[in-house]
Parts: sequence; C-alpha cells; structure tokens
Amino acid sequence: MNIGFDAKRAFQNFTGLGNYSRFIIESLLKYIPENDYFLYCSKYKIQDSWFKVQDLWFKNGNLQLRTQNRSNGRSELRIPFWRSWLINNDLQRDKINIYHGLSNEIPFGIRKTGIKSVVTIHDLIFERYPELYPIIDRFIYRKKFRYACENADAIIAVSEQTKRDIVDFYKIPKEKIEVIYQDCQEIFKPHRSDGRPRPLSRREGSELLKKYNIQKPYILCVASFSERKNQLRLIQAFRELGMKDFELVLVGGKSKYLKEIEVFLSKSNVSVRILTDVPSANLPALYRNAELFVYPSIFEGFGIPIIEALHSGVPVVAATGSCLEEAGGNGALYANPLDVSDLAEKMNQVLSDKNLSKQLVLNGKEYVKRFSGNLIAKQLNDLYLRL
Repeated sequence: MNIGFDAKRAFQNFTGLGNYSRFIIESLLKYIPENDYFLYCSKYKIQDSWFKVQDLWFKNGNLQLRTQNRSNGRSELRIPFWRSWLINNDLQRDKINIYHGLSNEIPFGIRKTGIKSVVTIHDLIFERYPELYPIIDRFIYRKKFRYACENADAIIAVSEQTKRDIVDFYKIPKEKIEVIYQDCQEIFKPHRSDGRPRPLSRREGSELLKKYNIQKPYILCVASFSERKNQLRLIQAFRELGMKDFELVLVGGKSKYLKEIEVFLSKSNVSVRILTDVPSANLPALYRNAELFVYPSIFEGFGIPIIEALHSGVPVVAATGSCLEEAGGNGALYANPLDVSDLAEKMNQVLSDKNLSKQLVLNGKEYVKRFSGNLIAKQLNDLYLRL
C-alpha cells in the first residue's frame, strides 16, 4: 500500500502532536516495512529538523518526502491552501491508497479523489472547555475537526474518553471510531531501540540536578502551565503535605498562568522549583531521579507524561475525570483534581509507603507494554487494510 501522512507536526512541532506523528511514522517504518510511506509537509529544512528523515531515507527505501515546493509556481502564500486543498492533486499523482491525517484534520474534498482517509483526533477539549480558547480558534478547530470526523473513512481516537467526546459532540457513530493508543519517545524507555539497556542509575543526571539547583528528593510534574493542567492546586496539596525534606519541581513553558503561580508562591512558604525551557534531552534524567510523578490535569485527551513516567520507573499520582486512568492503569493512584486534600493524601500514601511505591513501579512497567510500537503499528496497518 501507498500510505500518505500529514507530516506538518512531525517536522514543525516538538511536543505532543509532533511526538505522536513521529512515533506513528517511525513505528510503521520499523514494524510494517512492506508499505510505501509518503510524508507531506508544506516546508522543511533538513538541518533544522529533529526528525532525521535523511537518515531514515537511507535505511528505508520505502519512505519519501513531499513538500509543497516540489511543483513549480507555488509560493509561501499558498502553503495553507496546499495542506487543506491543493494536496489532493499530489496524493493522486503519488497513487496514495490511504491518507492519514495525524493531527485532527484531513484535506477538504479528499472524498472526491477516491482516496481512503483516516484522521486521528487527539481531544475535543476546546468543545468541552470553550472558555479556555479564543473564539476564532474555536471556530477554526470546530470547522476542521467536525469536517474530518464526518468525512474521513475511519477515525482514530487516542483514548476511550476522546471516542466518547467525538460521539457526544459530533454525533459520529461509534462504529466508525477505533481507539488506538500511542507510546512516548524512545529516550524515556529502559532499553534502546536496538535492545541494549539504557542506564537507569539513581546517580544518572547528578550534574543536571546541580544545574537546576535541585538539592532535595523531589516530586515532579511535567506539563504546560495552564489552568487546565492544575499546577496551582498541586502546589497547595504539596504545601498541605508539609514535607520539608522534599521539594516540588514543575517543568513547563512560560505563560500567563505561570505568573499567577509565581504570585501565589511569593506569598507562600513552600519549596517549589519552576523550570522553563527545559530541553527534551534533559527530561529523562529528571523523571528517573524523581521520588514521585504527579499529573493533576483536570482534563486530557490521553496523558503522555504519565507514559513517560511509567517507562522511567517512577510511581505516579494522576487525576480522575478524563482519560488518565487509561494512560496509567494500575501503575498509578488517582485523586480528584479539584480536591486539594485528596491530591495531598494520595501523594502522601506513595511517599510514606515504600512497598506501595515499588508495587506501583512494577505495575507500571507491565501495564505500559500495551503501548509498544509494534502492537500499535499492527493495529494501524490492520485498519489500513480493512479500508
């Protein structure tokens, strides 16, 4: 089969949607090499890309890159139109059998080409919490997401929660939606892709901890700073714990919500370290040296940071109310994200009970196997074959 991918996020996004796109493409290349894969990206500079397509090309003759500049007469002004409309001409020219929109959208008019299409919907948080999004963003998202759900031949939801939301908000028949999970980046896993063990020593990253001035055992949270991610209540729960021998380390990007947090901390005597602009390469050591990982988000489409923590051998406390139980399984304890005391209680259970902590780690290592690249690649290919 000739499989085409919307690869914009794979090249231009280095967080959630980009990580998903790279994981899907790399897994299929590795475990289902019999297909030919085409990556469609509006613009691309190989020296700037974390996703080393050139290396993959030499190792896999079944991977090809297509950019909007390959046809004469295209300008920068036409890039958005190429991805949403004009790309259909390229798909037909490349004799694509299946086009997979990896980030919530497919080209308008693709049905008229006769090419089967799949779309991955990551979440509908903008529908559930519209007040968190500017009105113009909601309008654009709703138009693209709804169109993709109604016109794609199949929908992949990244969690059962997202599947329920697609059915509830867009009235899509549940039979059209298949839940296929995802895994995290290889750097978080205890073994390299070639099977060799990756060091997991508690001493690993000691220089990194010095760099970030982390001097005590710590609780870690990795999430963008936003009201939905709920870091302020996590800080309040940590304060309620009263554990002076620990500190709370929050990793994320700068935002308006972060300023609110900083104002709160300026009035509170609590040991919280805020780290921004942390390179992805530094995250594995931060995970592995943590005593506990906490992800108190009020609502998520899936929750990849939990998967990263499970692979890293760290016990987890996460939030109820969306899909985080799907991500963590029995490798985590769960608390009401709106209840500060419940969060504090669950954190205390793990930190004060070494046997519980060890059991959560063991459970997590077993549970996370269901997200492996080979299983997910097979599920995807089976779906493509059915279409």
